[in-house]
Amino acid sequence: MINITKHTFILATAFVLLLWGQVALGSTLKVCKTCAYTSVKQAVQKAKAGDTVLLDGGIYQESGIEIDKPLRLLGRNNPVIDGNNTGQIITISADNVTIQGLTLKNVATSYTKDDAAIRGKDRNNIQIRNNTILNTYYGIYFQDSDNIVIKGNVVKGKNINLTESALGNAIHLYYCNQVEISDNDVQNHRDGIYLEVVKDSRVHHNLSHLNKRYGLHFMFSDGNVYTRNTFRKNGAGVAVMYTHNIRMENNIFEDNWGAASYGLLLKEITNSVIYHNTFRRNTTGLHMESSSRLDIKNNNFDRNGWAIRLMTTCMEDTFRLNNFTGNSFDVSTNGNSGLNHFERNYWEKYTGYDLDKNKVGDVPYRPVSLYSMLVEKVPPSVMFMRSFMVDLMDNIEKVLPSIIPDQLIDERPLMKKIDHDNDRKIVQVLRQTTGAQQRER
Repeated sequence: MINITKHTFILATAFVLLLWGQVALGSTLKVCKTCAYTSVKQAVQKAKAGDTVLLDGGIYQESGIEIDKPLRLLGRNNPVIDGNNTGQIITISADNVTIQGLTLKNVATSYTKDDAAIRGKDRNNIQIRNNTILNTYYGIYFQDSDNIVIKGNVVKGKNINLTESALGNAIHLYYCNQVEISDNDVQNHRDGIYLEVVKDSRVHHNLSHLNKRYGLHFMFSDGNVYTRNTFRKNGAGVAVMYTHNIRMENNIFEDNWGAASYGLLLKEITNSVIYHNTFRRNTTGLHMESSSRLDIKNNNFDRNGWAIRLMTTCMEDTFRLNNFTGNSFDVSTNGNSGLNHFERNYWEKYTGYDLDKNKVGDVPYRPVSLYSMLVEKVPPSVMFMRSFMVDLMDNIEKVLPSIIPDQLIDERPLMKKIDHDNDRKIVQVLRQTTGAQQRER
């Protein structure tokens, strides 16, 4: 009797779980020209919590779609929701929502409402995946929300020749936590990615290019990790302000040109690391103001106007194992402060010798030239860059230094360019070997 009772209980429990699973998965409401639902808004309104609204191809002239319950809004066969510049397309006012596989387009500039293709406030557990967003003011906009995934989207804005005020941001987050922004292609907006007071989040494998102002702009956003992104041909690459404890690794900052442009701007940043990045063909590769206790290591600075502009308000920053090649100025500063440390970097312009053959120069290298300091104080003097007098002036200063910062010096410059890619492979092999040895023990 006991065995029968147990058996019956198990079967009953399994049956209940099966029914619960069916309810949890919900129903699918299909939207198409010949379906029971021909309007996205109508299907979303009729759907129940946990349902899926499936758009099967077609073009839907709609805006003002509000998702006020947990559901999935999915696209199949390239469906398009065209807002016709009549207002915000999708507003999310519920938790546990997924929007995937849609093309959303045409949101008018709205200076008072900041309309977006997709917008949510005070929400949790939202996924925005593999959508194409075209010709909108803001692309994706979230405020006071947590646990958000924005992955695999293409967000292309309006004409880049418009003024900054006429362009919103492609991905805009304000007061959000635990966000993943990955594998997106964002362009033709004011800022490609804008984060303000965004904590404990990851931004990786994105391409941000052709944006009016910044490829990535973040402020007051502590504890975040930025890896393997490319910031190319923006008004300026990346601006980081008033932020602590960040990691920027394996990113590419390239072709960000302009009178006041740079690959990466750091302003009032502390206790952060910048590893294995490439700064290539920027007006300024790395511009630093009021930033302290930064570890800047294993980066490549190649063919920039200024590789590094290090203001005297920066303290206790360390520059190690970086390559400086083809830059007009390797390091520039606006004063005589020497409160930062340079060690074992490769400088293409270094002309010292290595008598003991230990691959480290026997003569210290001073990366700040007299001419770079002159340009810092008198910007128009940059027009004399290739003149004979500039070379003569710099050579005299190297022999009898009196103006350039005497403490800003690399005591152990490397004689050979560092192969960072090979070094990473060696480190990975060492880690794998060490792990295998530990497992054997």
